[in-house]
Amino acid sequence: MERVADTVGTQAGGCRGVDFVLRVDRGMRVYVAGTFNDWDPRQIRLEETDGTGAYKATIELPRGRHEYKFVVNGVWHPDLNCPHWTPNAFGSLNSVVVV
Repeated sequence: MERVADTVGTQAGGCRGVDFVLRVDRGMRVYVAGTFNDWDPRQIRLEETDGTGAYKATIELPRGRHEYKFVVNGVWHPDLNCPHWTPNAFGSLNSVVVV
């Protein structure tokens, strides 16, 4: 079983806005990368939402299964709040979300 995304609405073509949220220390550079952006670690930046270390980005994703990780100050991390992971070719785990 895989995580079903928390969505914020449906767009044309079946895309949905998916919230990616991570809590880390304030002042960090936080990004999300995955199969939806060719694993580009600097394309999608999460913004600190409330000054407490909560970082968030809403991304329009097409229906289907997507693997992802957070990148915090250049270091890759799985989403510890996502209960569904899959092994990757580097010997670690990717988080999985289904839209």
